[in-house]
Amino acid sequence: MSDLGFYVVLLLAMFFNFTNGFHDAANAIATSVSTRALKLRTALLMAAAGNLIGSFFGAAVAATVGKGIISLPEDMSSLWVVGAALGGAIVWNLITWYFGMPSSSSHALIGGMVGAALAASAPVLWGGVVNKVLVPMIISPLVGFVVGYGVMLAILWIFRKGNPSTLNRRFRIAQTCSAAGMAFGHGMQDAAKTMGIVVLALIVSGRQTGSEIPLWVFFLTAIVLSVGTATGGRRIMKTLGSKIIELDPPQGFAAEATASSVLYVASLGFGAPVSTTHVISSAIMGVGATKRITAVRWGVAGNMVIAWVSTFPAAGLMAAAFYGISQLFT
Repeated sequence: MSDLGFYVVLLLAMFFNFTNGFHDAANAIATSVSTRALKLRTALLMAAAGNLIGSFFGAAVAATVGKGIISLPEDMSSLWVVGAALGGAIVWNLITWYFGMPSSSSHALIGGMVGAALAASAPVLWGGVVNKVLVPMIISPLVGFVVGYGVMLAILWIFRKGNPSTLNRRFRIAQTCSAAGMAFGHGMQDAAKTMGIVVLALIVSGRQTGSEIPLWVFFLTAIVLSVGTATGGRRIMKTLGSKIIELDPPQGFAAEATASSVLYVASLGFGAPVSTTHVISSAIMGVGATKRITAVRWGVAGNMVIAWVSTFPAAGLMAAAFYGISQLFT
């Protein structure tokens, strides 16, 4: 693969980053838009700005993606593996976006990396996959559900004597802050994953030796993610904002505050690339369950879980297929 291959992989990485932006834009703003705390255009601009700023705090997550999932030799042929991984993740993102299913771009990327590496007989660092990806993938939604349930119960108790219309108005204002927090957490997680794979491409192509993130990678990744976010993701937004449960402003605030807290702990505390989709979705379910269990549309939630579970292997299989096809041209 010639040097041109690096720029093709970089273009693929940025395209994945762009799809991540419009695919996962709903994670940060769906609840605020559905409760009418923010207008769609304002929410999209806020999410784009939060992604841009948050990306500069995601170095630990980028390191996990760049060197903790697969091990590739410093060889231009390794770019085929990286390119195939991105191809699998992009296709899965587009499929789930088309059907309005809030699947995880993060797990699509990591599944693609594992699938492409296996197809190429390259080493997969299973310890990193299990400890940094699979375990957090299971734990983070459970934490989101439980904490969301607890935060909403606390709000209901603290404001039990408040006037509903007054509380709704004030919590709409509070949601401006919680939505900004979600956007920041999304940038800290999702921009970092793309930065990690760009650094991996730089290393295997011999363009750098260390795993530090060049400044231009920070800016390019953050800007493309922000542009993708600003285009919106109305299909997925509808699922998160209203199909799981009809949210009011206090519930929206509780879900966003819960999800952003989980993202911060995962990013800054463990460098774990968790799914913003899983976290906010489970937080919404936990918040909704305080009203009554039947208030959550568990059929929709079940379909989402199916998408969650299938993302990793589906993206991996697609990436493996892309790698196999690429070898016909070598």
